Amino acid sequence: MSNDTYDLEALQNGSLANLALTRFKLTPTPSLTVFPDEIFTFGPSLTYLDLSGTGLSSLPPNFTTSLPNLKILFLSNCAFTTFPDLSSHHTLEMVAFRHNSLTSIPENTLPPKLRWLILTDNRIPSLPSSISSCPNLEKCLLAGNNLSTLPPSLTQCQNLTLLRLSANNFSSLPRFLFTAFPKLAYLSFAGNPCSLSSRKAHKLPFGLLDIPYSSLAISRVLGRGASGIISQAEWKPSPDSDFTEDVAVKMFRGSLTSDGRPEDEMEAVLLAGSHESLIGVVGKVTGYSEGEREGVKGGIVMSLVPGGYEVLGLPPDLESCTRDRFTEGERGWEMGKAVEMLTGIAGAGAHLHGRRICHGDLYAHNVLASKEDGHGLLGDFGAASVYGEEEDGVERVEVAAFGRLVGDVLGLVEEGGEGERERAMRRGLEELQRRCEDGDVEGRPDFDEVVEVLRGMLGWRGVMRIPEVPN
Repeated sequence: MSNDTYDLEALQNGSLANLALTRFKLTPTPSLTVFPDEIFTFGPSLTYLDLSGTGLSSLPPNFTTSLPNLKILFLSNCAFTTFPDLSSHHTLEMVAFRHNSLTSIPENTLPPKLRWLILTDNRIPSLPSSISSCPNLEKCLLAGNNLSTLPPSLTQCQNLTLLRLSANNFSSLPRFLFTAFPKLAYLSFAGNPCSLSSRKAHKLPFGLLDIPYSSLAISRVLGRGASGIISQAEWKPSPDSDFTEDVAVKMFRGSLTSDGRPEDEMEAVLLAGSHESLIGVVGKVTGYSEGEREGVKGGIVMSLVPGGYEVLGLPPDLESCTRDRFTEGERGWEMGKAVEMLTGIAGAGAHLHGRRICHGDLYAHNVLASKEDGHGLLGDFGAASVYGEEEDGVERVEVAAFGRLVGDVLGLVEEGGEGERERAMRRGLEELQRRCEDGDVEGRPDFDEVVEVLRGMLGWRGVMRIPEVPN
């Protein structure tokens, strides 16, 4: 067990009574149906509480007064059917009720300082209008519910940056999603009727192969995610040939992630087609049996990313919420190479939206990049959504995510030793970031214009031409 994880016996035998714990996580205990009062002995010192995997369905009336400084509360995989009244808890910033049986969020029950709300995989039919009393709400995960509309009062949450609506019942998305939120940058809505109907109108790109599972010799795991496992494999295109090719294989499994469903991700990857700044898709895996891959929803074969590419950033944590994190190892980019890489990623954005696909998670941690080559590859389509004409405004929402990426990349470029040309490029990128993150959503550029601006900085054959930047 980790330093902040304890079992029920340790909690109840008094061995923790004199500890001023700031974090407490209980090992999963499905038999626990009554809130253990022993937790209240931690009192004002406790800021993090995780009782996930228990049989709890309610909180005691003195919960707020007994834990007055609690900031983070996890109650996932429990038995709640009604969201508890947390409205008087003025320090709670993060609340998680993933995979309960919630069917109701009564009015005026949300904590007023709420910043991060996780309600994935419940049966919630509607959000309360009083969500407007949470002006700090920044990250809202609602995938896998029964929502078909959103309350107009949600527009009062002007700090909303990331919203997950996948696998609900939306036949159309509220128009205010595309105009009313100045900071909204990451939006997913796959697996709704509005997205599924749009997907039927899309055709798979020409040239995708059906690749028998028997022609793939899996060698090692490259990565694991919520929607599946990526492995390196040796592919033999023809049983009569000695030729083989090293590829990457992703087998999609599981049911629902916080972003959406694995099968929707796979469909979006296949529909995306080819672009120099997307990881190339060779084809779709066929011919595997449930015995070989239990619970598999499908599989794709991709080009193997060459050596020299590293993840551009680290995912947000509980503190940063919607901002990526960076280490010293990710810094040290040359300005010209950084602009080349950003031009490619913007081109991938233009390509995707040209095919009416919203990536939904355009973050540095989803970019594999080479400092030496000035090149990046956008991956992880877990939050991708296919959309129709009615959702055209989604492109300028995603442009805000690119603006945030520009700001992050600028932080990875060393300022010391920059010449006038590099300083001018920095000013140009700062202006582009401002335009991409403009609070007037409809006034933002689309990805085609972003690509044009970046190409203008690089000029013909890499000779940099910097546009005039207004003071």
